[in-house]
Amino acid sequence: MTNNLIPAARDILGALIAFDTTSRNSNLELIAWIEDYLGEHGVASMRVINADASKANLYATVGPMREGGVILSGHSDVVPIDGQDWHSDPWTVTERNGLLHGRGTCDMKGFIALALAAVPLFKSGKRPVHLAFSYDEEVGCLGAPAMIEEMAARLPKPALAIIGEPTMMKVVTGHKGITVHEVEVLGHEAHSSLPHLGISANMVAVELMHDLAGLARTLWEQGNPDSPFNPPHATLTIGTMEGGTAANILARRAHFVFDLRCPPDVDPEAVLAPFKEKVTALNKEMRRAFPEAGVTITRLSNAPPMAPAGSQEAEDFVRRLTGDNGPAGVVSYAAEAGQFQQAGFATVICGPGSIEQAHQPNEYLAVDQFARGADFMLRLAEELSRQ
Repeated sequence: MTNNLIPAARDILGALIAFDTTSRNSNLELIAWIEDYLGEHGVASMRVINADASKANLYATVGPMREGGVILSGHSDVVPIDGQDWHSDPWTVTERNGLLHGRGTCDMKGFIALALAAVPLFKSGKRPVHLAFSYDEEVGCLGAPAMIEEMAARLPKPALAIIGEPTMMKVVTGHKGITVHEVEVLGHEAHSSLPHLGISANMVAVELMHDLAGLARTLWEQGNPDSPFNPPHATLTIGTMEGGTAANILARRAHFVFDLRCPPDVDPEAVLAPFKEKVTALNKEMRRAFPEAGVTITRLSNAPPMAPAGSQEAEDFVRRLTGDNGPAGVVSYAAEAGQFQQAGFATVICGPGSIEQAHQPNEYLAVDQFARGADFMLRLAEELSRQ
């Protein structure tokens, strides 16, 4: 049956990759395609849309509507290809030397394709499979919470959730959380020869970024060497920055975005408290001079970590399907698993491919990993048919 599953999954993967679901774009065409596919198999699905109806999550129950089912979850969005040196069309699956190249093959449309290919098998199960496909995971896990909330309220309680992020089909029971903040500085323009007559937003932003760089070093130094995470501490990085209009004008506006990734035992609000206190003091000083000036911090996302101390029963269940007998792992990337866990679902991460290939030019999913994912889906179908 595995050999029969792989060709169908390859066809589905090709269809999914063809949709450019970079997070800045709508994912509705892909969602409509999945809806049609599920409909052809007699499976009804539900959309959970965003505020302007430009994107949607999708969830569906395959099999009987009863407790004890398994959630298979993946995100539909992918990261940009901008500026990357691709050797083939990123929106077409291209096989070279046993590798399936294409944006999202690894992260994580490969897992979604395998789950969809197994729908005919899941239909005959005695316990259900709940499919859950989200949007905007790559920009802070923004889409999944509304879907998770609805699933928790409407579905018979599942036994566990499997988030199919790439783990080389190894069981992962913990990940870091992520908070993303946008900092906007408004200064007061003046000629650069007369800095006492204005405030350079760029100079203020540089000072604040210097403080964050110092905080990042402190987090590194305070890391717990016994932590299972790599690196074994919270990390802070500045991802984007911009500001100013000309060399001889004090900048009116500067802007930067940073992310903070914390293990489960580190509180991001406590980490950022001294920085926010400085911003408050700086605001008062700037507004005394120019009322329109100041600094604004906006939290763009706040995805919780997944604690390694999860459900042993869920972990054991997935291990039976994968044959993974090694120690459970943790990962430093953020994922939607923490959001499922926070909602009360026993959660593990397990999916085909390596996270080292994610976000890279010429991203790929190895054919043998795709085959292992197909074996996993077949074993899951067989397990659910017996219970």
